Amino acid sequence: MKSVKKILYTFFALHIALSQAIAQSNSQLLLQKEDSLQYQGNIIVNGEFAEQRFRADSHFTRILVRALQVPYSFYYSFDSVQTISKLYSPDSLFKVFTWQVSKDENVHRRHGAIQMNTKDGSLKLFPLIDRSSLIINQADTITNNEWWIGAIYYKILMHKNGDQKFYTLLGYDENSRVSTRKMIEILYFDGMNRPVFGSRLFDFSKDKTAKKPQSRFWIEYKKDAQASIKFDQELDMLMYDHLISETNATEQKETFVPDGDYEAFKWVNGKWLHIEKPFDFKLEDGQAPVIKPVTESKIPVKKSGKKGN
Repeated sequence: MKSVKKILYTFFALHIALSQAIAQSNSQLLLQKEDSLQYQGNIIVNGEFAEQRFRADSHFTRILVRALQVPYSFYYSFDSVQTISKLYSPDSLFKVFTWQVSKDENVHRRHGAIQMNTKDGSLKLFPLIDRSSLIINQADTITNNEWWIGAIYYKILMHKNGDQKFYTLLGYDENSRVSTRKMIEILYFDGMNRPVFGSRLFDFSKDKTAKKPQSRFWIEYKKDAQASIKFDQELDMLMYDHLISETNATEQKETFVPDGDYEAFKWVNGKWLHIEKPFDFKLEDGQAPVIKPVTESKIPVKKSGKKGN
């Protein structure tokens, strides 16, 4: 316990020190960039015409990159820019920005970037290029930042399997006029410290009808329905709504709604084990408990979209 408190104290002390360093040397520049980002971000969400929204998105992207080039910008929170998601990884290895711009009710383009935490404060940035429409088998495809399955991330968890760290990203996808998606994505960094999305860590071997592992997982449901994927700290599980079709049309995801029941995933032996009945679940002998992240970001997230999410 003392070691955990010491780590947390060191992290926050470093965060405050570097934030003060930013304030002393570049505060005015970053504040100007933040004001511009806030202005363009509001147009991305609320602009009346698609042309306005896409032009603002282009300006926003260029301004953000210039802002991130400021030394130690990793620690700058951009609090007033509420139209995008900004999340730190629990170990402060990286920060991920995600947002979307809508052409109409059916066409939504996600954008994003991963900013790495560098010792000298220089910029190491991986742009996230949304290729969702070109990836046919999304459940099993392993991708990189240039072939990203776009989502607006609202939570990051961290686990380890051996020496490899895996980050679990929970995301929102406005998808189309008739349906919405919530996603669980896996992110890790390869031997050259490049981001990799997807890993066959979703284990369905304990289901009544077992199926092959998946590289990512999502639920898709009726547009005006309220369904969620969230991490329950007390149960130490990823909980999500069990969905059924209102019309028994099991192939039409736009008819799916929550039925009041839940399913879950639990981190067991280096994988996300699917649990059909989470409130009845018990660990078997020899199964390892969950490794809880040391820290979590407290930055609030506002979902993005033309009319808000």
